[in-house]
Amino acid sequence: MFRKILIANRGEIALRIIRTCKEMGIKTVAVYSTADRDSLHVRFADEAVCIGPPASKDSYLNMPRIIAAAEITNADAIHPGYGFLSENAKFSGLCRDHGIKFIGATPEQIDAMGDKSNAKDTMKKAGVPTIPGSDGLLESVQEGKKIAAKIGYPVIIKATAGGGGRGMRIIWAEEELEPSWNSARQEAGAAFGNDGLYMEKYIEEPRHIEIQVAGDQYGKVCHLSERDCSIQRRHQKLIEEAPSPFMTPELREKMGAAAKAAAEIIKYEGVGTVEFLVDKHRNFYFMEMNTRIQVEHPVTEEVINYDLVKEQILIAAGFPISGKDYFPLKHAIECRINAEDIHNNFRPSPGKITSMHKPGGHGTRVDSHIYAGYTIPPFYDSMIAKLIVSAQTREEAIVKMERALGEFIIEGVKTTIPLQQQIMQNEDFRNGNFTTAFMNNFDIK
Repeated sequence: MFRKILIANRGEIALRIIRTCKEMGIKTVAVYSTADRDSLHVRFADEAVCIGPPASKDSYLNMPRIIAAAEITNADAIHPGYGFLSENAKFSGLCRDHGIKFIGATPEQIDAMGDKSNAKDTMKKAGVPTIPGSDGLLESVQEGKKIAAKIGYPVIIKATAGGGGRGMRIIWAEEELEPSWNSARQEAGAAFGNDGLYMEKYIEEPRHIEIQVAGDQYGKVCHLSERDCSIQRRHQKLIEEAPSPFMTPELREKMGAAAKAAAEIIKYEGVGTVEFLVDKHRNFYFMEMNTRIQVEHPVTEEVINYDLVKEQILIAAGFPISGKDYFPLKHAIECRINAEDIHNNFRPSPGKITSMHKPGGHGTRVDSHIYAGYTIPPFYDSMIAKLIVSAQTREEAIVKMERALGEFIIEGVKTTIPLQQQIMQNEDFRNGNFTTAFMNNFDIK
């Protein structure tokens, strides 16, 4: 087992990893930018190293500084959390070159799934259903028009190196294709340094359902059931839950088998997630694989009573997994709490938290790094907390979430808590009648 793990991340996920490490008797090293010197992950780690100024490129994305921090503190492993360098094949390889274990996928596995067009080809070989579309990247607008005519409008073009909805356009008719192509390429090039685009059939009325998987170093793979992430705004998830209210035992069996096939074909090592779009007829299609821990991993932890970060560490240390699949024992819901002004186009709301009270009670969990007096910096993602509740039924979980949101007091900045409360009271949400388009017509009060 590792003696000391450096956490190459910040905020709630860094604190989350530190907690599991302490329970496993493993020493921890926090890294931080000058903007995060007062964050709780810095306080609760055994050691802390400043790695640069606030800008991510100069700190949390600065590979040489993170490797140097690991070497000077004698850390024998690095946990990247999610975001930042968690799916960076170069960083995974750099850790390997320096004799430091990267707690995550190998460079080869990240490369196999990181490029979406390559991933789609891999999934076809594994027999996993994929969305009809281009075979690899589009060479031109003309090629795009031919493919769209063949598979039928609407279609969607996506950046091959994309994420967060950038470089993505839905096209309903041929005359929209060229201007959408031009703007998507420009946006993708600016955001990712790669303007490659591919095309897929646009799935109407889709659900976003993902399967949690784990694979060890010996070729054994299991799935840990599903999460429904359909409640999202501009491709950013707002609420996740498990099990999905749309799921049937037959669909879970099929999707679980497909997710395992996806992990097995790349000999996946670690904890990861295979994401699918599911249409209204319960046909499912591979969307992407995230070769890291997910923001919403606590939802799965609560419904199967399992520490996924501990599992990541054990797999990285060479321990075998049991190989058995896991199924929901109860229902869990997670609300992502962002420091944003919901009445001003979700504008980020950094600043000082003047007063705060976290909810508690049976089946209520808060993963967060904030506290009264903490100043939210303007340099990073606006998520400041995750509120997770669990109960025996979905109906009970919704009631519990309503109660917990009402107890969650954060003053001094704007947050998305009022929006989450409105969603919990929405009749369609309560009835499980929603798709990824749910927020498009949601009337925010």
